[in-house]
Amino acid sequence: MTTNPMNTRAGRREWTALTVLMLPLLLVSMDVSVLYFAIPAISADLEPSGTQQLWIFDIYAFVLAGLLMTMGSVGDRIGHRRLLLIGAAAFGTASLVAAYANSAETLIAARAVLGIGGATLMPSTMAMLRTMFTDPGQRAKAIGMWSGVMAAGIALGSVMSGVLVEFFWWGSVFLVNLPAMALLLIIGPKLLPESRNPSPGRFDWLSVPLSMAAVLPVIYGLKEIPSGGWNVRYVVSITVGLLFAALFVHRQRTAVSPMISPALFRGRGFAPSVALNLVSAFGIMGSAYFTTQYLQSVLDKSALEAALWALLPSVPIGAAAPVATALVQKGVDRAHVVTAGFAIAAGGFGLLALAGTDSMALVLVSCGVLAVGGVMVMSQIMDLALGTAPVERAGSASSLMETGAEFGGALGMAVLGSIGTAVYRHEIPDSAPAVAHETLGGALAVADRVPGLATAAREAFTSGMQGAAIAGAVLLAGAAVLAAVTLRGVHLREPAPEPEKVAEKVAA
Repeated sequence: MTTNPMNTRAGRREWTALTVLMLPLLLVSMDVSVLYFAIPAISADLEPSGTQQLWIFDIYAFVLAGLLMTMGSVGDRIGHRRLLLIGAAAFGTASLVAAYANSAETLIAARAVLGIGGATLMPSTMAMLRTMFTDPGQRAKAIGMWSGVMAAGIALGSVMSGVLVEFFWWGSVFLVNLPAMALLLIIGPKLLPESRNPSPGRFDWLSVPLSMAAVLPVIYGLKEIPSGGWNVRYVVSITVGLLFAALFVHRQRTAVSPMISPALFRGRGFAPSVALNLVSAFGIMGSAYFTTQYLQSVLDKSALEAALWALLPSVPIGAAAPVATALVQKGVDRAHVVTAGFAIAAGGFGLLALAGTDSMALVLVSCGVLAVGGVMVMSQIMDLALGTAPVERAGSASSLMETGAEFGGALGMAVLGSIGTAVYRHEIPDSAPAVAHETLGGALAVADRVPGLATAAREAFTSGMQGAAIAGAVLLAGAAVLAAVTLRGVHLREPAPEPEKVAEKVAA
């Protein structure tokens, strides 16, 4: 057992290991959207009920979000490499079962296990970056790559599912996971270093159900509001989740060995990073709620055409994080870079507010601008959060950031989706059928029976998108101001090494 001195520069071994880590990260992020085009084929083959179809689609994200904090803490205790390999084995096995599932129940169970595996992989990959790249400059570059791959994976997942389902059977969307997981299991033990907290104390089992009871009801309520409105059931669900969140926070403040140490928030910059990461995810996912529908229902593109066009905005993402990192390393204050990122993202929303019913180029450009700003923000505040967290708590720190992103994405879809829906219902003609007042899809389904309804519904949806975009621009402009204030004077300083707290490094 050896320890790495602080700020040791990484070599070829660490950068090769980073490449290996990017593969499972890409697949985990892709699995969020990989069923977008596979659901119709699954429905025809397995004949799930309406409720089962919803669970097939949603259970992965629910389990992933609910277990992130738990798995981050587990990784700090048993070792991030060990947890990563366990998660890879579970993810690969569940992918194989899902690919050949012969019933809806089997597929739901497999998707749940995929969520468990994803919850182990995401915080483990980020925590291992904290271990492998102790030099701040190199770690910033590695985190920038991590952020870009994560964002690209979500965009790529839907396109890959469309292509695979077009030429193969629906199970192929899961089989693509197997080669990467097999490679990780073969190379990982030799290439990846191990790290864990040498004195974590007893595991707080009570925090596990408390954390899940805090996260899952809130995520569920927020995800359902855009389609179902502010139904009492969803409001109650969110309220219950917030009550459990209060209990969870109280438990972390009073437990002898908490799952999430309150000491994480003592580092200046960590709490603002969690909050700003949430707002960034709010903007990115909130805009996606409209743009995917715009391409398909307003511009009348097929699902696969819409997905392929939606790939264009992800092209500049690859340069966003490296440019932001280079600016910081050249001496530009991180607060200024994050503020600029939010301002750019707000500008993306501003462009979206100008879109009409035939503005594909403008919508795609606005999505690209928004994504570039969002990735600039996420890469810098993720680096700040991990850089200020002790290495022995890297798993907990990364899981908090990722859980915040899950909340932010769900909140963005709920809030902006509700604004858009309200405007749509206000703009749709009173004479339209009742189903047309609910959604654009409902209006188009009966448009052949009502002259002029399709045009009116598309115009109403576009007006709703414009209203939501204005709200998003205002919010992100406010986040730019918040970043400038909360991150002013915050500079990355490595936590002082404590002999009894330094993470273990096991020779490969």
